[in-house]
Amino acid sequence: MTQEDPKQERGSASRRQVLVAGGAAVAVAGTGSVLASTALADEQQARPREATTGGGESCYRLSSEAIEGPYYIDADKIRTDVTEDREGVPLTLTVKVIDSETCEPVRNAAVDIWHCDALGVYSGYESVGSTLPGGPAPTGDPTGTPTDLPPGGGGGMHQEPTDDERYLRGTWRTDHRGTARFTTVFPGWYQGRAVHIHTKVHVDGAWTKDGYEGGHTCHTGQFYFEEEAVLAVAELEPYATSTVTRVTLTEDMIYDQSGATGGLLALRYHKKRVAKGVHASITVGVDPEATHDGDDAPMPGAPSPSASASASTSAAPSTPAS
Repeated sequence: MTQEDPKQERGSASRRQVLVAGGAAVAVAGTGSVLASTALADEQQARPREATTGGGESCYRLSSEAIEGPYYIDADKIRTDVTEDREGVPLTLTVKVIDSETCEPVRNAAVDIWHCDALGVYSGYESVGSTLPGGPAPTGDPTGTPTDLPPGGGGGMHQEPTDDERYLRGTWRTDHRGTARFTTVFPGWYQGRAVHIHTKVHVDGAWTKDGYEGGHTCHTGQFYFEEEAVLAVAELEPYATSTVTRVTLTEDMIYDQSGATGGLLALRYHKKRVAKGVHASITVGVDPEATHDGDDAPMPGAPSPSASASASTSAAPSTPAS
């Protein structure tokens, strides 16, 4: 269902930066049969602790906000299955939202996700396409470090939709555990970016017959995929037909290289049967009183203050294997 653009009301001053950490632990079943993302190791180091009083400590490590990007369409579809007719490896995405101060679940929040299809095209912007510059389909280590923003912005410069398509984007409500779950497909890639999913978390609004209205955005971020999983998926159709030179996480201009705290998903999948599907999870800690609509995020290429902060507090390696 559609709705009017929700108001972007400014909240009170933030109690602290928004916090992001890795998803719930993934059980590894069968030796060699299941792969877990490198985010899992980070997540195990970042499990919630009791919030302290007066010490300024938090239950999750600091992480910067991410830019919104040019292809956001506000709460356009209230649904948990966003696949529509898109082909690709099935992906189940579980997002858990918690209060970064208390570690309690944030119930009744609206979680948006949006991402490109297997060939790098965003719904609502099909005329923009995937900016195919040529180059071979990925079969090994990718090449071609980006030198500037992808065509169409790539930063916070929003573009108006060019068509009425709305696949691979939607909004869903968090339950009593703070969890929203989406059914979609593994994203593809486009010029200048590693494989990713965009997200926003809205609070203090109201669910009506027309969707989610009012409130404010307390988090704008991006979720990322480990290199080994991307390479496995890239061998399959329709991903293998892409002629876009792919960018790795270490080359990406927006991912801050901080592992789970920077949005790296915990993944579960069968290495030899990845075509059957991938399960991804992450926990997002937010300050419900803050407003983070993407405008306060560093622009691509700028160093993230939180990246160095999280690196100094993490016992696990912060950079995923590529």
